[in-house]
Amino acid sequence: MRELELLAPAKNLECGIAAIDCGADAVYIGADRFGARQAVGNSVDDIKQLCGYAHKFGCKVYVTVNTIIYDNELEDTQRLLDALGDAGVDAILVQDMGLLKLDLPKNVALHASTQTDNRNLEKAAWLRAHGFERVVLARELTIDEISGIHKALPDTELEVFVHGALCVSYSGTCYASEYCFGRSANRGACAQFCRMKFDLLDNEGNTIERDAHLLSLKDMCRIDSLERLADAGVTSFKIEGRLKDINYVRNVTAAYSQRLDEIIAKRGKDYRRASSGICQTEFTPNLKKTFNRGFTEYFLDGRKSRIASFYTPKAMGEYVGKVKEIRGNSFNVAGTATFANGDGLCFINESNELEGFRINKAEGNRLFPLNMPRGLKRGTALYRNSDHAFEKEMNSDKTKRKLPITLALSYTEGHLLLEAGIKDQQCKVAASREITLDTAKNPQMENIKKQLSKLGNTEFAVDGISLQPAEFPWFVPNSLLSDMRRECVEQLENRNTATPGTKSVDKNRTAPAGHFSMYPMPYMYNISNRLAEEFYKEEGLKTIRPAFELQKPQSPLIMQCRYCLRYEIGQCKKRSNPDTLLKDPLRIRLGDGRTFRLEFNCAHCMMNIYAEE
Repeated sequence: MRELELLAPAKNLECGIAAIDCGADAVYIGADRFGARQAVGNSVDDIKQLCGYAHKFGCKVYVTVNTIIYDNELEDTQRLLDALGDAGVDAILVQDMGLLKLDLPKNVALHASTQTDNRNLEKAAWLRAHGFERVVLARELTIDEISGIHKALPDTELEVFVHGALCVSYSGTCYASEYCFGRSANRGACAQFCRMKFDLLDNEGNTIERDAHLLSLKDMCRIDSLERLADAGVTSFKIEGRLKDINYVRNVTAAYSQRLDEIIAKRGKDYRRASSGICQTEFTPNLKKTFNRGFTEYFLDGRKSRIASFYTPKAMGEYVGKVKEIRGNSFNVAGTATFANGDGLCFINESNELEGFRINKAEGNRLFPLNMPRGLKRGTALYRNSDHAFEKEMNSDKTKRKLPITLALSYTEGHLLLEAGIKDQQCKVAASREITLDTAKNPQMENIKKQLSKLGNTEFAVDGISLQPAEFPWFVPNSLLSDMRRECVEQLENRNTATPGTKSVDKNRTAPAGHFSMYPMPYMYNISNRLAEEFYKEEGLKTIRPAFELQKPQSPLIMQCRYCLRYEIGQCKKRSNPDTLLKDPLRIRLGDGRTFRLEFNCAHCMMNIYAEE
């Protein structure tokens, strides 16, 4: 039986606790430095507190130390690693191979971040040989590719993204933000080059597409493919979103947790959840009501078109109907959706721009905007990107996670014993009293169960109460039952919640040689410090060059993408009539005039993007 883990993002301590309460088996969070989301950092004290809460439920906490590190930061990195080990984290996510030369904390697993660009079996095997217990696979992999890696490396945990924003470039090999704006994606400061507007130019400089978000992808949603992914060998299902707010985390985590529970209810012989506890959410999760750019399963079942969102990189939300009639300062919507005061709506205007507005008053399907949008016309498709009623429901949610416990009360020859155990955890405690009980005048079983069930605001919920003997004919004072129950609860609360140490990894394996033929440019190994340089020299890498951030090359390759712009616009060289094909080279142009040459590597079905000086 294999454990399945739902891994949720934590912007901060509050988001981490919310994710656990809504069903996450693990959370990932950034410290105050060296995480791939520079805008969100957390103190080690907060991370320690999150570990304490998570471990009560058998949940785990992973910390992102997944940027490239400069020489003058190595000592600070070592101090951070030491502190994280002391805080009780379960794993660290790493990009920079120089960290393998530092003193890594004991009993803390090593996970290869998606920033290490894990797009094939050779890379996964190479990482496993160097002590990585888990590999976070590239978002671009198909389910067959994932399955192939699992079959070849059955003892390696595979983590895949199942929901959230998509990077158009293979992670770890995007240098566009650093090249254009001096903000390195490999340092957690991405300026989102791929969400910007571009013109598409043919080989003669003619404009084919104007002011379109040509590289902006829809968001990933694989909630309907979780069972297939589990069967392909996936251990951990990852939700993207360390910049997202708490309601996003609650909604998405609850939706995916409930779906995993459905799978396990059906496939209990094959799978079980990686943590314990019961999550009874007071809201009904709905992925359409949370930030999204439209959804795609990306390359899960091979290459498909319509995975980009040319009109806008912003959230459009759920489709709610079309404008039926405009009258004065109001309009009517044709459709079945219900509206509330304060809803946010949007539409694509004549300039192909996303235009949004707020509903001041809703009278059925008659809506009165705060300010009537000028571009709104009869027949305009409307989307709701802010659902006031749903947000109110989320904000008032008081979901708490509870551990199911069983209680057993027995009485034998002057000895009263109450035993308590946590379901799915190897933990049992007991409270006993030497006392002579009198026979009850009336049946006491229901009252006994009622008193033992009073667990209040503790982290426990009663999953079953047994009495021995079953008829239990004695009278037990309520005060005594309460005292024994409290004693058991205190023992359970004070139990050792430390998570087991890392699995044994054979570090004497020979790493496959194929890894060193992956990259056409030597800077793509992201060697930014002396320890990383030393590491790669020992590995046999012949050409050592500094990271892109340290030494910018001329006319560099700034992105490698499985996404293909030709394919997206119906210009695939393998599928289209040669007579209708645009001639290479195609270029994209930013609003400031800078151009970027597109190279289509059809043999590997990949698009490379080069900056032009």
